[in-house]
Amino acid sequence: MILVFNAGSSSIKASLYQKNNLEAPKISLQVDTITTQPVFKARGDNVPPPPSLGVGHDSVLSGLLPWFFEAWPIQAIGHRVVHGGIHFADPVRITPPILDDLETLIPLAPLHQPHNLFPLRWIQQRFPQKPQVACFDTAFHRTQTPLATWFALPRHYHDEGIQRYGFHGLSYQYIAEQLPSLTKAPRVIVAHLGNGASLCGLKEGKSYDTTMGFSALDGLMMGTRSGSLDAGVILHLLHHTSPERIQEILYKESGLLGVSGISHDMRTLLESPHPHAAEAVNLYVYRIIREIGALTATLGGCDALVFTAGIGENAPIIRQRVCEGLSFSGLKLDQEANLQNKICLHHPESPVEVYCIPTHEERVIVEATIVHGLS
Repeated sequence: MILVFNAGSSSIKASLYQKNNLEAPKISLQVDTITTQPVFKARGDNVPPPPSLGVGHDSVLSGLLPWFFEAWPIQAIGHRVVHGGIHFADPVRITPPILDDLETLIPLAPLHQPHNLFPLRWIQQRFPQKPQVACFDTAFHRTQTPLATWFALPRHYHDEGIQRYGFHGLSYQYIAEQLPSLTKAPRVIVAHLGNGASLCGLKEGKSYDTTMGFSALDGLMMGTRSGSLDAGVILHLLHHTSPERIQEILYKESGLLGVSGISHDMRTLLESPHPHAAEAVNLYVYRIIREIGALTATLGGCDALVFTAGIGENAPIIRQRVCEGLSFSGLKLDQEANLQNKICLHHPESPVEVYCIPTHEERVIVEATIVHGLS
């Protein structure tokens, strides 16, 4: 059995795979609303009774991890780790020194990295003989053009690690691996649209430019995150509130939730008659179109557009509106295919291909765990 762990900022996902069957997990679970009242959901055959879970990441993880190891013979563990810094460009088998190195990156991803590393440390202390593999959301973007990694700040800040890293790399890697069976398009823009959202410009299947930068706040408007923001806004807010409060606003109270005042859930907003809901959706689409235009420029053109993740895979109206905003390029959507959530969405006459490809980050992690942990 191979355990795949994804400890996020607001939820924890975990799956158990059999090494000889990677198509679907034997057990798949998710714990939501961790910081208020954890809700446990699991799918699979013969799932044991759920463990007792306290409130907070550490309490939930402390309940889940023994539950897995007592119920199944786990041979190796793969983890999603948000930040790999400038040094980790590939999955890596965990050792105590590497784990120490990853903990130095906590300031670069304070809402994600500590929760990513908790299960790594817990397992290392109790089962040091079991191989663990860290897979990084930043690693796929290490192929970016060097210019794309710079901020126009004094050089020493860049050398100290204040750079544009990019995220959602595990999702983009999976999509890049699927593309050769669908298209030969050399310049592809992938729209990962979920509660977190970003775009990635691919050249020949490698990351060339992306909308997220130093943190997972950058780029597109998201469910509760602001996306790109004039730094002057932060300076202004600092005169009125604390850095801790500003972090709370930018990560948890902005985006679709902040603009609408109703919800961070796109489904709720699309069904709402309230004008603020419409404004939030309009801004969300506008920002996507604007950033696709920017990536098209840096790529030198766009031959294909891919939608993925929760909104990208399940909201035909968002795909339609984005494509309508790109009609200047000649892009034509097959409306019927779009409504049916098919994979190929472009009209035969469209010079820009359009696809909807479900992402599968877990598949990337479990395959990397076999290669780096069990080979």
